[in-house]
Amino acid sequence: MMHGEHGEHDQQGRPRDGRTEEHTEEHTAGPGDAAGAPGEAAAPGDAAGLSERDRAVLAVERRGWPGPGAKERAIREQLGISPTRYYQLLNALLDDPRALAHDPVTVNRLRRVRAARRERR
Repeated sequence: MMHGEHGEHDQQGRPRDGRTEEHTEEHTAGPGDAAGAPGEAAAPGDAAGLSERDRAVLAVERRGWPGPGAKERAIREQLGISPTRYYQLLNALLDDPRALAHDPVTVNRLRRVRAARRERR
């Protein structure tokens, strides 16, 4: 039996069930992933190789928050990780050129905040 004989992919390598490649990838960001929240504007730039979780972390940072409690609650509920882990991931993203290409406004703003905090130390 040859590969694709049962209709998994067409001659161009696309899934025969009509899904696009991006819909066949495994979901990694977890429940309530912020990147696709209803009413939220589309993420700026191209995803440029960032994981869904990385894009979701940047999406959380794009939002305005009434206070720290609301943001920490959203981090736990939307991303399923602790705020400590979230800030570790965010800090690494600020040094990732793919994150800068994906969302330069947010990444540059956060880099300025981080630099100002380091100067105060």
